[in-house]
Amino acid sequence: MNKILFVFLLLFCLSGFAQTIDISEARIYTSISDKQVLRRSVEILQQEVKKRSRLDWPLLNKLPSDGKPYVGIALESDLSAFPTKVRDEIRKLPAIAAEGFKLLVMPDTKAVFIVGKDARGILYGVGRLLRKMEMSHTLVTVPTTLALATSPKYPVRGHQLGYRPKTNAYDAFTVEQFDQYIRELALFGANSIEILPPRTDDDATSRHMKLPAIKMIAEQARICKEYGLDVWMWYPNMGSNYTHPDSIQKELKERHEIFSTVSQLDNVFVPGGDPGDLEPDVMFAWLGKMAVVLKKYHPKAKIWVSPQVFRPTKKWFDAFYSHVNRNYPWFGGVVFGPWVKMPVAEIRKVINPAIPIRHYPDITHNYSAQYPVPHWDLAYAMTLGRESINPRPHDEKMIHNALDEYGVGSISYSEGTNDDVNKFVWSDQDWNPDMPVIETLRDYARLFFGPEYQEPVAQGLVALENNLKGPLMTNESVSRTLMQWQTMENNASPELLQNPRFQMGLIRAYYDAYTRRRLMYETEVEQEAKDILERVRSGSSLATIQRAKTALEKAWKWPILPDYRRKCFALADSLYRSIGAQLTISKHGAMSGRGNFVDNIDIPLNDAPYLLDQLSKIEKLGNETERLQKIDQLLRRTDPGLGGFYDHFGSPESWHRVVSEVSWEKDPGSLQSPRIGFGVGLVGEEWVDEIKATGFKGQITPRVWMKQAKTLYDQPLKIAYNELDPQSSYRMKISYTGRFRSRMKLTTDDGSVIHDFLQTGEQPIFEFDVPQKATADGKVTFIWNCGEGERGSQVTEIWLMKK
Repeated sequence: MNKILFVFLLLFCLSGFAQTIDISEARIYTSISDKQVLRRSVEILQQEVKKRSRLDWPLLNKLPSDGKPYVGIALESDLSAFPTKVRDEIRKLPAIAAEGFKLLVMPDTKAVFIVGKDARGILYGVGRLLRKMEMSHTLVTVPTTLALATSPKYPVRGHQLGYRPKTNAYDAFTVEQFDQYIRELALFGANSIEILPPRTDDDATSRHMKLPAIKMIAEQARICKEYGLDVWMWYPNMGSNYTHPDSIQKELKERHEIFSTVSQLDNVFVPGGDPGDLEPDVMFAWLGKMAVVLKKYHPKAKIWVSPQVFRPTKKWFDAFYSHVNRNYPWFGGVVFGPWVKMPVAEIRKVINPAIPIRHYPDITHNYSAQYPVPHWDLAYAMTLGRESINPRPHDEKMIHNALDEYGVGSISYSEGTNDDVNKFVWSDQDWNPDMPVIETLRDYARLFFGPEYQEPVAQGLVALENNLKGPLMTNESVSRTLMQWQTMENNASPELLQNPRFQMGLIRAYYDAYTRRRLMYETEVEQEAKDILERVRSGSSLATIQRAKTALEKAWKWPILPDYRRKCFALADSLYRSIGAQLTISKHGAMSGRGNFVDNIDIPLNDAPYLLDQLSKIEKLGNETERLQKIDQLLRRTDPGLGGFYDHFGSPESWHRVVSEVSWEKDPGSLQSPRIGFGVGLVGEEWVDEIKATGFKGQITPRVWMKQAKTLYDQPLKIAYNELDPQSSYRMKISYTGRFRSRMKLTTDDGSVIHDFLQTGEQPIFEFDVPQKATADGKVTFIWNCGEGERGSQVTEIWLMKK
C-alpha cells in the first residue's frame, strides 16, 4: 500500500470519531507570574509541540483578542485574566483537588484552557493536553469535545530509575535522556522519582556510564526539582555491621556524602532485606542514627521501611511491626514490595491506621517476581527470560486495582526500559483506577508515535500482551501480531523506524513469532527422534541411536526463519545505539539475566539436550539387552503403569489438580495461592536468571523439570486426586525441582504422613508408599508445608503407581 494513502486512510478513520479544531498557529498566554508555579510547564508545552509539528508556539504577555487560536494557562484561584464566558464554563466543571486540573476547549474562539489547582496541576494539565492533541508536521488539532476536570486518587505516583550496572538501559542514559524520560513520565501523572545511591548490591560502575554515579544522582535530583517532582531514594543497608561503633561511623560518613550531594530529597526507602537483611531491633536503631544525618541536609525528609525478607519468622515480624507502631518522628511509612510475606490487607490491619503504606510493585520482571506472568509457557520463560521487553497493560491494571485501596500510591520497581509501557499504565491507574487501559495506550501511541498510529500501536501493544497468554504452541494470534507490526513497519517513515519505542514493539513481534515457529519445528524434530527409537529392534540399537541423534541435530544444523533471527539482532543493535538497551551480553554489555533475552534466541525448545545426553550414555553400554532396556525406559519415563497417574504441574492439563482457594485476580502476588515456578536445581540463594536444562550436580535434565507448581513461604501447597481405585494401594514417585532449596513435609488430608521434613535441592526424585487408608474413599489431597523461615514449597511431577 502506498505510504501516503496508508496515512490518509488512518487519519480519515480517526477523524470520524471526534471533531477537531486546528490550533497549529496557537500562542500561549498565562496570567501566572510566579516562576515556582510555572516551573518548566510552558517550556514543556512549547518543546513537545515543536518536536512533533515543527511549530513554534510563542509566549504572549497579554491575552490575545485577534481571534487566532491560543492556549490559556492559569491557577484555579485566579481566573480574572480570562473572559467572563470562559470563567463561567470553567467553573461549571467539577471541583478539583491537589495536583488536579481542568482542561477546556472553546471551539468558537479556538482557545484551549489549562487551569491547575496548583503548580503540579499546571504540569499535569499540560501533559493531558499533549496526550490528547494530534500533532503531525505543521498541523496540530485538538478535539472540540475536550472538557474535563480531574484530580489524582493517590498522592504517590512514581517509578524507580536506578543508575547502576544491573539495569538493562538506565546506566547508559545521558543527563538529557534522564531529563526527557522523567518529563514523559510526568506527562502521564508521575510525581515521584526514586533514585539509588552509588553503593548497592551491584558493581560500582559499568562501561556504559556517562557520569560517575555520585554525579548522576545529583543530576536526577536537580531534574526532578526543576519539574516540581518528589525525589525518593532507595537505600539498602550494605554495611558489614550496624552495631559496632566504627562500622556505624563509616556508614554515617557515606550518608553525609550522599545526602549532601542531592539538592532535593523528600523520602528515603530502606528495605528490610533483598538486600541488606537486618534484625528489626538493629535496623530501627540504625535508622534513628541515619535520620539525624538525613535531617541535617533535608529537614522534612522521612524514612520508609519494608518488611522484605527472604526467610521470615514470626519473631522477625513481631519485632518489625512493634517498631513501626512506635511513632518515631523520622518515620514515614511502610513499603509493600517483592518478598513481603504478609498480604498488604493484613499489614493494614497490624499497623496504626495513620501510618501510610506505599506500594513498590515489580512491573519489570516476568517470573521469579512479585507479579509473574500467570501460567507462562516454558518456551517463553527460556527465551524471553526474566527481564524482556514486556508490555502487560491489562495485567498491570488488574494487579494495581486488586491492591491499590490499601496504599497511598506506588513507586514501581523497574530495572530499565523493558517495562516502558507498564510504567505509563501504572501511573495512569494511580491517577485514576477507573481509566480504561486502551485509553492510556491510545494516548501513549498518539504522543510517542503520531496520531495516525494511535489505534494500530495501541492494539499492537495489546496483541503483544496476548502473545504471552496460554500455551505458545496453540497461540495462533502470535503470527497475526507479527502481521500487524509488519504492516506498520512497511508503511512507517524513516523517523518512526528509528523510534526506540516502535523498535521495542517490533522486536518482540518478530521474536515471539520466531520462538513459536521454532517450538513447533523442534517439537516435531523431537517426535521424529522418538519415533525412530520406538522402532528399535534387537541388534540395531547403536544404529538406531545414531539415526535418532541425527534427527535431533536438525534443529541447529538446519534452522528455520533466519531472516526473523537477523531482524531481532538488527533491532537489538539499533536499540543499543539509541537508548543504551543491553539485549545481549557480549555485544551490548548486558548483565546476565538483566534484559539480555536476545542471547536466548537459539536456546533449544525441546528435550534434545537431555535425550542426546541419555543416548550417549546408552551407547557406551556394552550389552545390547541393557541398551534396549534403557531406550525403553527413556521413552517411557513418564509412564505410571496400568491404572496409574502421571502429572507434570507445569503443564496446563495437570493444573486442575492444584488446589487454589483464591483467584489470581484477587491475589496476583500469590501470597495466598499457588503459582507456576521456574528452575531446576539451585544451590544457595542466587537468582534464577536464565532457565537452563541443568541442575543437580550439573547433570542435563528433562525439560519438564524447569517448570513446577509452587507456593511462597509457609503457604501450604495442595494437590488433589479423585477417581482413584479405593481397593488399591499406591506408590508415589515425586520430582522436587525448582528455584528454592526448601525443607518440606508431605501429608494427606486425612493426616497421614508421607514423609517428614526433608531437604530438597540435593536430589530430584523421591519415592514413598501412600497409606491405603489415605485413598480408601477414592480421593486424596496431598499437602506440602515448609518449615518456618523457608521460601516455599515446589512440586514438579507426581507418579501414582498401583502396587
